[in-house]
Amino acid sequence: MSRLNIFLLIVVMGCALSVVNATNQQRQIFIQLQRAQSQERQLQQDYSQLQYQQSALSKTSRIEGIATDSLKMQAVTTGRTQYLTLDPGAATAEDAPVPTSAPLSASTPLATRHGGVR
Repeated sequence: MSRLNIFLLIVVMGCALSVVNATNQQRQIFIQLQRAQSQERQLQQDYSQLQYQQSALSKTSRIEGIATDSLKMQAVTTGRTQYLTLDPGAATAEDAPVPTSAPLSASTPLATRHGGVR
């Protein structure tokens, strides 16, 4: 009978240690969950703030203000539009010398390569 009692005592002690271990793991997982939820709330706040900033920065009135104040741009009107026309065959490669300091690329517009058209 004493061997049976010792065996049952060992089984009970094993179960008790298992419960303690499971409780500790549950506590650790709960702490990780709380941290993840807190981080999610912070990221949601950051995302909302970034959306607000994007909408504020992309307002048409702000862009127009920067274009006129900082870049000294003016709105296009029909009275100020200038059209340049060339006779067919009038422009050849010899008409505009290419500066040797800046290499030409296929993506560079012609007006930019030759000092701009005004």
